[in-house]
Amino acid sequence: MNRALAWLSVVGGGLGLTASAALTIEKIAKLKDPAYVPTCSINPVIACGSIMDSPQAAAFGFPNPLIGIAAFAVVVTTGVVVLAGFEPPRWFRVAFTSGAALGVVLVHWLIAASLYDIGALCPYCMVVWAVTIPLFWYSSLDTWSWLAPLKRVHSAVLALWYAVIVALVLGAFWDYWSSLV
Repeated sequence: MNRALAWLSVVGGGLGLTASAALTIEKIAKLKDPAYVPTCSINPVIACGSIMDSPQAAAFGFPNPLIGIAAFAVVVTTGVVVLAGFEPPRWFRVAFTSGAALGVVLVHWLIAASLYDIGALCPYCMVVWAVTIPLFWYSSLDTWSWLAPLKRVHSAVLALWYAVIVALVLGAFWDYWSSLV
Protein backbone atom coordinates (compact mmCIF):
# COMPACT_ATOMS: atom_id res chain seq x y z
CA MET A 1 0.00 0.00 0.00
CA ASN A 2 1.47 3.35 -0.99
CA ARG A 3 1.54 6.42 1.26
CA ALA A 4 -1.12 8.28 -0.75
CA LEU A 5 -3.54 5.39 -0.27
CA ALA A 6 -2.60 5.26 3.41
CA TRP A 7 -3.48 8.96 3.78
CA LEU A 8 -6.72 8.41 1.85
CA SER A 9 -7.50 5.56 4.24
CA VAL A 10 -6.91 7.74 7.30
CA VAL A 11 -8.81 10.78 6.05
CA GLY A 12 -11.54 9.03 4.03
CA GLY A 13 -11.92 6.30 6.63
CA GLY A 14 -12.16 8.97 9.34
CA LEU A 15 -14.91 10.78 7.45
CA GLY A 16 -16.76 7.52 6.84
CA LEU A 17 -16.38 6.53 10.48
CA THR A 18 -17.70 9.90 11.62
CA ALA A 19 -20.69 9.73 9.26
CA SER A 20 -21.45 6.15 10.33
CA ALA A 21 -21.26 7.10 14.01
CA ALA A 22 -23.53 10.12 13.45
CA LEU A 23 -26.06 7.92 11.65
CA THR A 24 -25.93 5.40 14.48
CA ILE A 25 -26.57 8.14 17.05
CA GLU A 26 -29.48 9.45 14.97
CA LYS A 27 -30.90 5.91 14.64
CA ILE A 28 -30.69 5.36 18.41
CA ALA A 29 -32.51 8.66 19.00
CA LYS A 30 -35.20 7.60 16.53
CA LEU A 31 -35.56 4.21 18.22
CA LYS A 32 -35.98 5.92 21.60
CA ASP A 33 -38.55 8.38 20.25
CA PRO A 34 -40.34 7.39 17.02
CA ALA A 35 -41.45 11.03 16.61
CA TYR A 36 -37.81 12.21 16.61
CA VAL A 37 -36.83 14.10 13.46
CA PRO A 38 -33.16 13.47 12.66
CA THR A 39 -30.93 16.52 12.34
CA CYS A 40 -30.11 15.40 8.81
CA SER A 41 -33.75 15.67 7.70
CA ILE A 42 -33.83 19.11 6.11
CA ASN A 43 -36.50 19.01 3.41
CA PRO A 44 -38.51 16.45 1.40
CA VAL A 45 -35.40 15.31 -0.52
CA ILE A 46 -32.66 15.62 2.10
CA ALA A 47 -34.42 13.39 4.61
CA CYS A 48 -32.52 10.83 6.68
CA GLY A 49 -35.62 9.82 8.61
CA SER A 50 -37.34 8.23 5.63
CA ILE A 51 -34.14 6.40 4.76
CA MET A 52 -33.66 5.17 8.35
CA ASP A 53 -37.22 3.82 8.33
CA SER A 54 -36.73 1.90 5.07
CA PRO A 55 -36.00 -1.83 4.92
CA GLN A 56 -32.78 -1.06 3.01
CA ALA A 57 -31.39 0.74 6.11
CA ALA A 58 -31.00 -2.63 7.81
CA ALA A 59 -30.04 -4.79 4.84
CA PHE A 60 -28.56 -7.54 7.04
CA GLY A 61 -31.02 -7.33 9.93
CA PHE A 62 -29.27 -4.55 11.86
CA PRO A 63 -28.63 -0.87 11.04
CA ASN A 64 -26.20 -0.45 8.14
CA PRO A 65 -24.15 2.25 9.91
CA LEU A 66 -22.84 -0.45 12.26
CA ILE A 67 -21.15 -2.01 9.23
CA GLY A 68 -19.64 1.39 8.49
CA ILE A 69 -18.32 1.79 12.03
CA ALA A 70 -16.56 -1.57 11.89
CA ALA A 71 -15.31 -1.25 8.30
CA PHE A 72 -14.09 2.33 8.53
CA ALA A 73 -12.32 1.59 11.82
CA VAL A 74 -10.33 -1.07 9.95
CA VAL A 75 -9.65 1.36 7.08
CA VAL A 76 -8.36 4.09 9.42
CA THR A 77 -6.25 1.62 11.39
CA THR A 78 -4.75 0.23 8.18
CA GLY A 79 -3.84 3.71 6.99
CA VAL A 80 -2.25 4.61 10.32
CA VAL A 81 -0.11 1.47 10.53
CA VAL A 82 1.05 1.87 6.92
CA LEU A 83 2.04 5.48 7.64
CA ALA A 84 3.92 4.15 10.68
CA GLY A 85 5.98 1.89 8.43
CA PHE A 86 4.03 -1.35 8.10
CA GLU A 87 4.26 -2.87 4.62
CA PRO A 88 1.14 -5.02 4.21
CA PRO A 89 1.70 -8.40 2.57
CA ARG A 90 -0.08 -9.19 -0.70
CA TRP A 91 -2.84 -11.22 0.98
CA PHE A 92 -3.66 -8.23 3.21
CA ARG A 93 -3.86 -5.84 0.25
CA VAL A 94 -6.13 -8.29 -1.60
CA ALA A 95 -8.35 -8.60 1.50
CA PHE A 96 -8.46 -4.81 1.94
CA THR A 97 -9.41 -4.32 -1.72
CA SER A 98 -11.99 -7.12 -1.51
CA GLY A 99 -13.56 -5.43 1.50
CA ALA A 100 -13.59 -2.13 -0.39
CA ALA A 101 -15.24 -3.93 -3.33
CA LEU A 102 -17.99 -5.26 -1.07
CA GLY A 103 -18.40 -1.76 0.32
CA VAL A 104 -18.69 -0.16 -3.11
CA VAL A 105 -21.27 -2.74 -4.21
CA LEU A 106 -23.33 -2.09 -1.06
CA VAL A 107 -23.01 1.67 -1.52
CA HIS A 108 -24.20 1.49 -5.13
CA TRP A 109 -27.16 -0.67 -4.13
CA LEU A 110 -27.99 1.92 -1.47
CA ILE A 111 -27.60 4.77 -3.98
CA ALA A 112 -30.12 3.07 -6.27
CA ALA A 113 -32.46 2.44 -3.33
CA SER A 114 -32.22 6.08 -2.22
CA LEU A 115 -32.90 7.43 -5.69
CA TYR A 116 -35.51 5.03 -7.02
CA ASP A 117 -37.17 3.22 -4.09
CA ILE A 118 -37.02 5.53 -1.06
CA GLY A 119 -36.95 8.85 -2.90
CA ALA A 120 -34.72 10.68 -0.42
CA LEU A 121 -31.07 11.49 0.23
CA CYS A 122 -29.17 11.27 3.49
CA PRO A 123 -26.19 13.65 3.86
CA TYR A 124 -24.32 11.21 6.12
CA CYS A 125 -24.92 8.40 3.63
CA MET A 126 -23.62 10.59 0.82
CA VAL A 127 -20.40 11.12 2.79
CA VAL A 128 -20.05 7.34 2.99
CA TRP A 129 -20.70 7.08 -0.76
CA ALA A 130 -18.13 9.80 -1.45
CA VAL A 131 -15.33 8.11 0.52
CA THR A 132 -16.07 4.47 -0.31
CA ILE A 133 -15.68 4.99 -4.05
CA PRO A 134 -12.09 6.36 -3.99
CA LEU A 135 -11.09 3.85 -1.31
CA PHE A 136 -12.18 1.07 -3.64
CA TRP A 137 -10.73 2.69 -6.76
CA TYR A 138 -7.30 3.50 -5.35
CA SER A 139 -6.94 0.25 -3.42
CA SER A 140 -7.76 -1.58 -6.67
CA LEU A 141 -5.13 0.40 -8.57
CA ASP A 142 -2.64 -0.34 -5.79
CA THR A 143 -3.43 -4.06 -5.62
CA TRP A 144 -4.12 -5.20 -9.18
CA SER A 145 -1.19 -4.73 -11.58
CA TRP A 146 -3.42 -5.32 -14.62
CA LEU A 147 -5.06 -1.96 -13.83
CA ALA A 148 -1.70 -0.14 -14.19
CA PRO A 149 -2.63 1.49 -17.53
CA LEU A 150 -5.51 3.27 -15.79
CA LYS A 151 -3.17 4.96 -13.32
CA ARG A 152 -2.49 7.63 -15.96
CA VAL A 153 -6.18 8.59 -15.95
CA HIS A 154 -7.01 7.69 -12.36
CA SER A 155 -8.54 11.04 -11.45
CA ALA A 156 -10.54 11.26 -14.70
CA VAL A 157 -12.11 7.87 -13.96
CA LEU A 158 -13.00 9.01 -10.45
CA ALA A 159 -14.39 12.34 -11.71
CA LEU A 160 -16.54 10.53 -14.29
CA TRP A 161 -17.79 8.12 -11.63
CA TYR A 162 -18.87 11.03 -9.41
CA ALA A 163 -20.37 12.90 -12.38
CA VAL A 164 -22.58 9.92 -13.22
CA ILE A 165 -23.83 9.76 -9.62
CA VAL A 166 -24.49 13.51 -9.53
CA ALA A 167 -26.38 13.23 -12.84
CA LEU A 168 -28.47 10.37 -11.44
CA VAL A 169 -29.25 12.40 -8.29
CA LEU A 170 -30.21 15.46 -10.36
CA GLY A 171 -32.36 13.32 -12.65
CA ALA A 172 -34.11 11.48 -9.84
CA PHE A 173 -35.04 14.70 -8.04
CA TRP A 174 -35.25 17.08 -10.99
CA ASP A 175 -38.84 18.13 -10.24
CA TYR A 176 -37.85 19.14 -6.72
CA TRP A 177 -34.59 20.90 -7.69
CA SER A 178 -36.25 22.81 -10.53
CA SER A 179 -39.05 24.00 -8.23
CA LEU A 180 -36.45 25.78 -6.09
CA VAL A 181 -35.32 28.04 -8.92
